[in-house]
Amino acid sequence: MKLLNRKNIQLVVMIGVVLFLFAFTSKRNESRKIEKTDVQFVGENNLLVTTEIVNKMLIDKSKQGKSIDKDKLDLNTLEKTISNHDMIEKSEVFVSIDGTLKAVVTQRTPIARFIDDDTSFYIDSKGDRMPLSKIYAARVPLVSGRLTSENQQEIAALLKILYTDDFLKKNITGMRIENNGDVFLRTRNYDYDILFGKTINMEAKFNNYKAFYQKAVSDSSINYYKKINLKFTQQVVCTK
Repeated sequence: MKLLNRKNIQLVVMIGVVLFLFAFTSKRNESRKIEKTDVQFVGENNLLVTTEIVNKMLIDKSKQGKSIDKDKLDLNTLEKTISNHDMIEKSEVFVSIDGTLKAVVTQRTPIARFIDDDTSFYIDSKGDRMPLSKIYAARVPLVSGRLTSENQQEIAALLKILYTDDFLKKNITGMRIENNGDVFLRTRNYDYDILFGKTINMEAKFNNYKAFYQKAVSDSSINYYKKINLKFTQQVVCTK
């Protein structure tokens, strides 16, 4: 019985010591000063926003910058501030054990650039409009014509196919949207226009174009065409 009591007492003491050390360490960790900031960008895309810009948002929003205590930081507010930037999709902000205020940033991905006489903007991978970057111009297809709130998501779905398909991304450089909803595509290396038609049966149309392209290149006839019509999913109509 005495042995059991002794073991119980030792166990209670050990638990107490562990809890004390945990509380002491946590309190000391919270009161540490922020020593530095570190910004990391996710992915391999070219930077549409600089490390300096994100750092400035971190420091300005935390008011005292590097001298602030860790327990006085509002990490949720910092994340919202960074994520609300026009070029940023989302961010994660946290403080590492060594006192570094870190921001892991995912940028928005432009997949096309719309141009007309009055305005110019990107369309991102979610189909939303985003402003041009002041530090980097993305190499994406140029879009012109009738882009409205009604057809924007349909056009964005077409642009996503162009962006994610290696062959199309390499060869298609532009798009024109007619008032009747028909889409024309421009190629990088050839003079013909591609009449894509409406934004329906898109995968089938592109598969037809790839089959035509492969045959026309192999028999050297591709340079003779002026217009490639993909409106009919059962055939490709070519005009010389």
